[in-house]
Amino acid sequence: MPLSRRLLLTALAGSAISPMARAQAYPSKPIKLIVPFPAGGGGDNLARLTMGRVATELGQPIVFENLAGAGGNIGSAAAARAPADGYTLLYGTNGTHGINQTLYKRPGFDALKDFEPVSRLTSIAAMVVIRPGLPVATMGELLQLLKANPGKYTFASAGNGTTSHLSGEILKAEAGLAVVHIPYRGGAAAITDVIGGQVDFMIDVMPNTAPQVRGGRLKGLAVSTAKRVPGFADMPTIAESGLPGFNVGAWDAIFAPAGTPKAIVDQINAAIQKALADPELRSQLASRGADVVGGSPQELKTFMAQEIERWGAAVKRSGASVD
Repeated sequence: MPLSRRLLLTALAGSAISPMARAQAYPSKPIKLIVPFPAGGGGDNLARLTMGRVATELGQPIVFENLAGAGGNIGSAAAARAPADGYTLLYGTNGTHGINQTLYKRPGFDALKDFEPVSRLTSIAAMVVIRPGLPVATMGELLQLLKANPGKYTFASAGNGTTSHLSGEILKAEAGLAVVHIPYRGGAAAITDVIGGQVDFMIDVMPNTAPQVRGGRLKGLAVSTAKRVPGFADMPTIAESGLPGFNVGAWDAIFAPAGTPKAIVDQINAAIQKALADPELRSQLASRGADVVGGSPQELKTFMAQEIERWGAAVKRSGASVD
């Protein structure tokens, strides 16, 4: 065979396999994970704990970038505009990809259209915590106190339309309570004032509340999910405490910009499932009130559509809206 023809065939063969080679090479450099919340908060801690383990499975570092603001919308919108090559991912929650789609008139992104779902991570219980000195010892006693004194007591939240606010509104609606909502600019400020006695109680996700309860700064009465939390097995659910069927919880997940190749999404998903199967990681997550879920991209897509509708209804009931 003439040399020129052999060179041509070699070149054609190389071009035919190069896309596969490139796909197999992923990831060949560090991956950026946008966390749309402040560093050191509950969501940021869960993201770093879980995705740090995923980095080991992928064989490349994951660089965490905190882009906070507008309830997570700023970082989420930035992730939606990133190149769809698998090297920019987003840590999303029921706030960014559920609540905000109704709460904000212009969130800056479409949760269903602008992202490729990768995998759910965990389901996160919330805990009812009360200020020191409030004269109740159980969730049932708290409900009785609130019912007997309409308009007298207050509950704190991280801000209008947040998970802590809407959880409180759902509790009010299902228990027939008249309590005053006190919104704060962030969960840390809200919890600080509950600890200080300025507000009577709060329902917030356990990554925020559990450390305060373990440290003796707040008293926890009940968890918000349908089943008890392994790390707090002695603490009853709200459903067990006088409100049968009550079930409210947050969640987190990983997303990629729309158009990210399916092979890359599937590879990241597989790494996440392996990481979530690690007993040590599961134990660490459970201690923070986070129950491992995982699952396929399609399962996340279906779940997210349901959550947009569910939380959207709660937002509308609360009357909360952000321009």
